[in-house]
Amino acid sequence: MSAARVGRLTHRALDLETDLALLHHWVTHPRSAFWMMQDASPDDVRAAYAAIARSAHHHAHLGLHDGQPAFLMERYDPAHDPVGAHLDGRPGDLGMHLLVAPTDRPVRGFTRAVMRHVMATCFADPAVRRVVVEPDVRNTAVQRLNREVGFVEHGVVDLPGKQALLCTCLRRDFERSPS
Repeated sequence: MSAARVGRLTHRALDLETDLALLHHWVTHPRSAFWMMQDASPDDVRAAYAAIARSAHHHAHLGLHDGQPAFLMERYDPAHDPVGAHLDGRPGDLGMHLLVAPTDRPVRGFTRAVMRHVMATCFADPAVRRVVVEPDVRNTAVQRLNREVGFVEHGVVDLPGKQALLCTCLRRDFERSPS
C-alpha cells in the first residue's frame, strides 16, 4: 500500500521542549517494549534525546501523518554506535531506528507506508548507499517489514541490552522492493 493511500507523511526535527510528553508516552507504552525504555521517567527520556540532539552522529525526527505526530525516526552513523563493531563498515552506511506511535485506531498499511517513507528519506541523501538496522531478535513483526523493503539479514549480534538481528539494505534493493 502506498503512502498516498494512508495520507501525507512528513517529518521534522524532534523538539524536546514541545515533544517530550508525547515522546515519553510513546517510548514507555507497552507496545513499545522493544524500544527498551519501559521504565523511563520523563527526565530519563529528556536526557536520552538531549544526548542525541548534541551528537554529530545521531539525529531524531518526529514523523507526522497528515500533520499529526505519528512516528519517531532516528538516523545515526553506525561507525559511532555499538553496532559498528559487528558491521563491515562502508562509506555511505546509515543506521536507522523507527518507532510507530501506539494507537487505538490503526490504519491499514500505515506501518509499511511509514517504513517506505523513512527508507526513502534515508536514500534521499545521495551519499547513503546502505541502511543498517538491528532489531531485537524477538521483534518478528519488524523483521518481516524489513525484508519487505529490501533488508538482508546477516545474523544475530549482541548489543547493549539486547540480542539483535543485524540487517542491511542497499539502495538498489529498496528501489526493487514492492511499493
